[in-house]
Amino acid sequence: MGEESESPKCDSNRRTRPGAFLRGFLREPGQVGSIIPSSRFLEQRIVEASHLSGAKRVVELGPGTGGTTRTFLRHLGEDARLLSIELSPYFHELLDEIADPRFTNHVGSAEDLAEILVLHDMGQPDVVISGIPFSKMPEAVATRVAQAVKDNLARGGRFIAYQFRRDVALITDPIMGSPASCALELRNIPPMRVYSWLKPDR
Repeated sequence: MGEESESPKCDSNRRTRPGAFLRGFLREPGQVGSIIPSSRFLEQRIVEASHLSGAKRVVELGPGTGGTTRTFLRHLGEDARLLSIELSPYFHELLDEIADPRFTNHVGSAEDLAEILVLHDMGQPDVVISGIPFSKMPEAVATRVAQAVKDNLARGGRFIAYQFRRDVALITDPIMGSPASCALELRNIPPMRVYSWLKPDR
């Protein structure tokens, strides 16, 4: 864990080290969708789609080295919580450098979302943001992840997925219906689609 600070957002301005991201990709290429961290343009598009300023409980699936995580923390309120779920022990260790009392770092699988929420006494999230590459997961695993998101989202909650390929829509649409929106961000390498699904409030 990083050094403590009086500010709850003590290291929110730090950027992801590209070298660390590349090393993570080389270690576990099946779990990483790109060798380059997300651009600030993509991060801003995700923030806007997520409506983070009004969220109280946010889950990030596949945060990688934490660049998006730090961006999300800058936009969340002081009483909000952000839980990251990272499958890679290497990336999980890097995320431990984020010293923010609102942030919880968990190593594990997104399939186990229900159990992880209980473990950290979090309750149903308002927003789930996923950067995990659905195109690189076995279809059965991807389906279980999408179902876990739907089952555990709060009513009226949002599922945001930023992806290079369309696999996430093929998996999620039968479970959550058609996305409320899909935007293509070209100012990123590679260009990314940002999908947004809404869980009915009834």
